[in-house]
Amino acid sequence: MQDRTHYATLSAAVLLALIGSGIAPHDRATWLLEVAPVLIAAPLLLWSHARLPLTRLLYIVIAVHALILILGGTYTYARVSLGFWVQDWLDLSRNPYDKLGHFIQGVTPTLLAREVLLRLGFVRPGRMLGFLAICVALGFSSFYELIEWWVALLAGQGAEAFLGTQGDPWDTQSDMFMALLGALFAVTLLAGLQDRQMQRANAPGSAA
Repeated sequence: MQDRTHYATLSAAVLLALIGSGIAPHDRATWLLEVAPVLIAAPLLLWSHARLPLTRLLYIVIAVHALILILGGTYTYARVSLGFWVQDWLDLSRNPYDKLGHFIQGVTPTLLAREVLLRLGFVRPGRMLGFLAICVALGFSSFYELIEWWVALLAGQGAEAFLGTQGDPWDTQSDMFMALLGALFAVTLLAGLQDRQMQRANAPGSAA
């Protein structure tokens, strides 16, 4: 019952944020591109919950990831106020909010890969598990950069807000580096908590 309340709260928060962001986003096309991963992931999570419910930690991380994408889609990443605050605080040359998005883009796939690989028995616990999970995150980050490139080719100048490069010639490389940092953060600081939650979920008599 407690887990159901927890999942319902996370789902409601993301749904309300998504609805609110869609009322009057800065750019409708950019908003749709940015929130597309949320629209794709939501039905997949609902479908998989009865078959392979994820840990509470992973659901929280996914919800946070969704909220970051939704906020970025609402204003475009280069216009998010939180990013301007960090930019002023650290005296940066650009709004760094998109880097937060790429950091969590490393955290989420890493934890998801660890959980699927472990619970389905593809890999045993150990260093190889962490290595493969990081590889999955980096592969996802690279593929996302390809998607951004393809969108830019199709949309021309109209994709500038979606790309969010802000004139940085090394934006793609720094995006992937932030994803790597997120993946390393996940395997070093969050993996232990995830393992404990998976052990409780697999314990005899535990509720899904």
